[in-house]
Amino acid sequence: MIPVHQVLATLGYGDAIGHEVLGIRRILRSAGYESDIFVETADPRLESTTRDYHELRDVSRADQLLLHHFSIGSKASRTAFALPDRMALIYHNITPARYFAGFNETLARQCYFGRRELRAYATRCDLALGDSMYNKEELDRLGFRRTDVLPVVPDFSHLDSEPNTMLARQFDDDWTNILFVGRVVPNKKIDDLVRFFHAYQREFNPRSRLLIVGSQIGFDRYMTALHHLIAALGVSHVHFIGQVSDEELVAFYDVADLFLCASEHEGFCVPLLEAFYTEVPVVAFAAAAVPATMDGAGILYNSKDPLAVAALMDGVVSDAALQDRIVDGQLAAVDRLRAKDFAGMLLGFVRDVLSRPRATPPHVVPDFWQQFDATEALEELRFDRPAIYSALPPEPRR
Repeated sequence: MIPVHQVLATLGYGDAIGHEVLGIRRILRSAGYESDIFVETADPRLESTTRDYHELRDVSRADQLLLHHFSIGSKASRTAFALPDRMALIYHNITPARYFAGFNETLARQCYFGRRELRAYATRCDLALGDSMYNKEELDRLGFRRTDVLPVVPDFSHLDSEPNTMLARQFDDDWTNILFVGRVVPNKKIDDLVRFFHAYQREFNPRSRLLIVGSQIGFDRYMTALHHLIAALGVSHVHFIGQVSDEELVAFYDVADLFLCASEHEGFCVPLLEAFYTEVPVVAFAAAAVPATMDGAGILYNSKDPLAVAALMDGVVSDAALQDRIVDGQLAAVDRLRAKDFAGMLLGFVRDVLSRPRATPPHVVPDFWQQFDATEALEELRFDRPAIYSALPPEPRR
């Protein structure tokens, strides 16, 4: 059969994209397709499951299909663009650079250039798939000719393991635990969570905590700003837990009374569905893909007024019957999502692309690969031996 490979910038351990990529490879191989994962970087725990993106040039064929997961600009992305293979884009969305400006300039640049780079794929792809309707609509606005939705169908098996309560045990008491799960990054608006929790703790429930579970790597400045905000408000019992194992994550969902989300930009937001699955009532800001992901379940809010959100939180936490109705609705939403035939949809898209006349191959200038290799060599020198750049003449004044 014709090979169907995947390419992406990085394969992370335990994140939504990583789970999807590994699931897609499993489906493709089960259907008889030769299928490998080509990446620029990978979590050490997953490196054995991947191949270096440079090897794409060795296996490239005009008749095979590349499934290109696009979530940020990268060298792996640009390599795939220039190859003659057919391409289907799977778009996971790119956070607008403005959220990272002043906190992580490198990531801000990557997001800015990634969004610019995405436009170039409008004529390169045979098919462009958003992993949510929100992402598909963005592809439509950018001029992609054939678009559809390949929905995220999360694998909840990691939440079925026995909880490791060692870390969460200190929070398992008669206090109210407000939980958020996700990276501590500016677009998640952790600062708004702190403001909402402060109002809730002050006006409704002093015996309450805010538990923020997720990686803080790369955002030291944002963490500093958050600690300044906490000190300025005088709010207590805000706990930054950091990244946890699957077993520890299960324990935190077990002790949670409410899942609170204030994020302003999400392409999907898998933790919302994790909270649904673990029967934790969800209250979330109605932004970007969040309303579609929640599919009519949970509670959405539109105002960022702290007192209004705090009152909403109290209304849910203090009403057991309401909690039961919310959880029933959330479990029904999970059932609807899991009923979708992800494998069937994926294989249908693959067969459809391979059966159609292909898009026009990209035009690659004769010395493209020489220039690409030279650029990579310079990039490596910039990181490994930055002092050599001090020998360059100064930039002329404008």
